[in-house]
Amino acid sequence: MINKSINIAKKLGYKSVIVLGHENYYPRFGFKPASKWGIKAPFDVPDESFMALELNDGSLDGVTGTVVYAKEFFE
Repeated sequence: MINKSINIAKKLGYKSVIVLGHENYYPRFGFKPASKWGIKAPFDVPDESFMALELNDGSLDGVTGTVVYAKEFFE
């Protein structure tokens, strides 16, 4: 399911994917700590659980900041 979702995101033109998930599960799909790119969560989470995946080589180069979630995420 993760690989299928990644492929759909690529086809839709997304450049990256951000996840908050288990540090032993998502790396098998290529995810790395988002902090590698200076990307932060808008709440306190362990660094190893907040991850990013470039869908194209270098697509996160120069990207930094705090991820903005839709308000529904917090409800």
